[in-house]
Amino acid sequence: MEKIILGAGCFWGVQYYFDQLEGVVATQAGYSGGELKNPTYEEVCTDRTGHAEVVLITYDANMLSLDTMLQHFFMIHDATIPNRQGPNIGTQYRSAIYYFTEKQLQEIRVAVAKQEHASTITTEIKQAADFWPAEEYHQKFTEKNGYGACHVEPSVVTQMINDKTN
Repeated sequence: MEKIILGAGCFWGVQYYFDQLEGVVATQAGYSGGELKNPTYEEVCTDRTGHAEVVLITYDANMLSLDTMLQHFFMIHDATIPNRQGPNIGTQYRSAIYYFTEKQLQEIRVAVAKQEHASTITTEIKQAADFWPAEEYHQKFTEKNGYGACHVEPSVVTQMINDKTN
């Protein structure tokens, strides 16, 4: 199993989306990229902690390549807009990839280069450091509540689910 931390705006929709991918073993919404230890949602929302809303993804690399996962990552958000996705504005909504291995970093660089054909990608790319799980009510929020996909188009998730079942 491998892990990667992805930030693509509000973590509710991002977590829901990646939970649908075959090969994803587990996801956890949380905060990373900042300095404050054990931040709360309220603290992260002040835009002063340095943290982004992210999803820690554990995946089976034999079933799902990092390249494929990054293709999905770039599909569900606009990585050319800094600190904003959909209606959400602030540094906590930045595009971010926090990697665990040098091999992942090389794959990330290739994936970003593929995306930069028309616009500059603003995605923050850093080695993973501390990951702080979000509060329980944020975990699997869309799944629990039936709404809350934020900027991730529900039709994109629906199409993905339909493609899996057909």
